Amino acid sequence: MICASLVAGTMERALEKMTNRSRHADLLELRIDLIADLDLPVLVKAKTGPVLITNRRREEGGGFRGTEEERIFLLCEAVRLKAEYVDMEVATDDGLARQVLGAAARRGGHTKIIVSFHDFNATPAAGALRRKWGSCRERGGDIVKIVTHARRSEDNLRVLSLIPYSRKRGQDIIAFCMGEEGRISRIMAPLLGSHLAFAALDKGEEAAPGQMTVEEMKQIMRILA
Repeated sequence: MICASLVAGTMERALEKMTNRSRHADLLELRIDLIADLDLPVLVKAKTGPVLITNRRREEGGGFRGTEEERIFLLCEAVRLKAEYVDMEVATDDGLARQVLGAAARRGGHTKIIVSFHDFNATPAAGALRRKWGSCRERGGDIVKIVTHARRSEDNLRVLSLIPYSRKRGQDIIAFCMGEEGRISRIMAPLLGSHLAFAALDKGEEAAPGQMTVEEMKQIMRILA
């Protein structure tokens, strides 16, 4: 599935994008950490398809300015509002992470919890990547997400190798590289079995370096098919 990242500074802009362009993707990631006047119930109610709620902490490239408790409260609220996916960083405090996982469990697993790790500077060695994968899996969510920054083309191979490694162990995974050198991994990841591929709704609205648009991703996939 192609997940389009919706980046908007205001509720008005976010709702306009959801209404006019969300149909182009299989799933819409709502970056609520970037919406200054956020009204989460209104935002989720406006969805026309499945959504992923991301409230990224500043230490991992996000824009949320409140406390960790406030950030996690919004993720729990997204679960209560029946968002299909919620992203929770593996570095989240144990007690706060249990709140998100507990909220999902009480809702019967309707919301899938993505436990994520991001390295915006480099790609760790293979052993370190597998240890990060293990840490994400141990959290007890539904999907592991490992995203790193590719400095050279071979970095892609290390990250992509996590996909068959994870699937062999019965664990759903999202894995790819950011950056210009990482663009090829965004194409290869879904072909190898990555649960989601991330893309921008339009040019100039990329949520991460190296991200292509939904239309570019679909065109490439059509060619490969």
